[in-house]
Amino acid sequence: MIERVRPEVDAGRFPAKRVVGEACIVSADIFKDGHDQLAARVRYRGRGEGEWSYVAMPYDPDADRWAGAFLLDRIGEWRFTVEAWTDSFATWVSGLEKKVAAGQDVALELLEGGEIIERAARACKDRAVRASLTQAATTLRDTTAPVAERAREALDPGLLALITQHPSRDDLTEYSRQLLITVDRVRAAFAAWYEMFPRSQSGSPKRHGTFADAERQLPRIAQLGFDVVYLPPIHPIGDAFRKGKNNTLEPLPDDVGSPWAIGSKEGGHTAVHAQLGTLADFEHFVRRASELGLEVALDYALQTSPDHPWVREHPDWFRSRPDGTIQYAENPPKKYQDIYPLNFDNDPEGSYAEMLRIVRLWMDHGVRIFRVDNPHTKPVSFWHRLLAEVRQTDPDVVFLAEAFTKPAMMHTLAKIGFGQSYTYFTWKNSKQELYEYFSELRDAAAYMRPNAFVNTPDILHAYLQYGGPAAFKIRAVLAAMLSPTWGVYSGYELFEHVAVRPGSEEYLDSEKYQYRPRDWAAYEPGGPREGQSLAPYLTRLNVIRRAHPALHRLRNLRFHWVDNSEIVCFSKREPLPGGGEDVVVTVVNLDSHGTREGNISLDMPELGFDWHETFAAHDELTGQTFHWGQFDFVRLDPAVEPAHVLTIHRLGT
Repeated sequence: MIERVRPEVDAGRFPAKRVVGEACIVSADIFKDGHDQLAARVRYRGRGEGEWSYVAMPYDPDADRWAGAFLLDRIGEWRFTVEAWTDSFATWVSGLEKKVAAGQDVALELLEGGEIIERAARACKDRAVRASLTQAATTLRDTTAPVAERAREALDPGLLALITQHPSRDDLTEYSRQLLITVDRVRAAFAAWYEMFPRSQSGSPKRHGTFADAERQLPRIAQLGFDVVYLPPIHPIGDAFRKGKNNTLEPLPDDVGSPWAIGSKEGGHTAVHAQLGTLADFEHFVRRASELGLEVALDYALQTSPDHPWVREHPDWFRSRPDGTIQYAENPPKKYQDIYPLNFDNDPEGSYAEMLRIVRLWMDHGVRIFRVDNPHTKPVSFWHRLLAEVRQTDPDVVFLAEAFTKPAMMHTLAKIGFGQSYTYFTWKNSKQELYEYFSELRDAAAYMRPNAFVNTPDILHAYLQYGGPAAFKIRAVLAAMLSPTWGVYSGYELFEHVAVRPGSEEYLDSEKYQYRPRDWAAYEPGGPREGQSLAPYLTRLNVIRRAHPALHRLRNLRFHWVDNSEIVCFSKREPLPGGGEDVVVTVVNLDSHGTREGNISLDMPELGFDWHETFAAHDELTGQTFHWGQFDFVRLDPAVEPAHVLTIHRLGT
């Protein structure tokens, strides 16, 4: 019986996800009737390989599980399954050892052993090994030799090693399914994102920014330690029903509208907004980002303005109302008259071909990461097909699902191929909410990769509106340490926190509808607002993340007990390639207004220690070092520092 194989997603219907360079640990419950010893192995192969490779699965008596690991050394699709068989020789050796130790006659046992070795010899394809096994079988069955001498030959470690490598596998049993693993590049699972509107980068509230203006911000973003710079749609914006400042329905002549209202007489999804520049300017922006170690993510929003060329050329791609008008987007009570959703039902093949063409066009212009707007409002079958087709030719391309919807849909989008997923993190602020939600995300980490944005142009949570500067620190620490991938929307480092009205999560003077230039130089050393920016803190968090492999994973997240409802404590632990382990413990005060104290009880084995041991805990934020053990006391003043990010070291190291 081979059961509970991991990783396995929905009985093998969907692939599990890993990143290149990671070891894929395969585990299973394997058992059979009786007391015979068993053996098992993983059979696997990577993309384009014709031959299978194998790795043994040792049995772990503590976990009562079998497990083996193989290295995922390239991106693409991998396959694996589990095989098991009765280890007849090991079973026989175990019995022989006991009988010899008890002084019993083992003459018959030696004859039985000879038969087992002979079967292994017949199954072996290696001529030299087959000859050695045949000779061993003959020796054990030589009744003219003393029994004690034959028994010593039978228990020789060299013979055991040889036959372990070349068993007969008489009752070889294969798991009922071959399972899939999608192996992505590292940035699909570990990255820090920075969202920026290029049109706000001119430095003037009256001039539309260009790609060249935005390019001048790239060194600052790279210095903050971010990996990905994400741009909202860069296409022409429609004039019909254009929204004015703060989402008003009566725009002024100079209002620029929402970038998500895509399309005008200048073109649609394959065109660039003329005031931003040209396609060549965009390509230059992408190249400059790459030189700085940044990658550009582009918004992929499958919707249009009423002025989009598709409205004239493909009216059947939209949904019509009884009065003949096209249905605009709504999220009652919100109305988006400037945006038309697409209808994929009337011409599924024609619309699919065009949507795929759009992706490939921007791929040709250097984009390898797409942030997909509202994918849950399009057919799942459409995404399943498109993502699979792109992956066939370009497995390095990453798609982030911006789907704030029901959990079942979010999980399904992850299973069918989205490499990352937006989360409910912005609305999870209490200790219980954080523990429960990130435990759920951790348990889904085989296929779902969360991207924990602390804010977005649409989401300014009340916690940030009223929490003061400490609230921005707290949320940044939580996102950066809990999730391998996190992100900020520009302005977060300046503590932007004013909502358009009480009870709203929309920013006042939202950048979605107007320019929002920021005087970054004023916050630099020597500037009039030096020291008033969160930029150095964000930089420090990103430096810590890059330096500690434990923070590159979600499956290793563990929560620890604290007796204060406003203090959270969690850890991550990861083995290092050269030996040893990387262990990070994070403690955060969730109360941005008041000092909180608490007693922590650490699960020491989760940190790699025995219960009685102690260790050095070095705070990567303050430089302090503490002497900790299982029980520890913390006092966190948010006005000074609301968190500990502790790297754990054995005393004396």
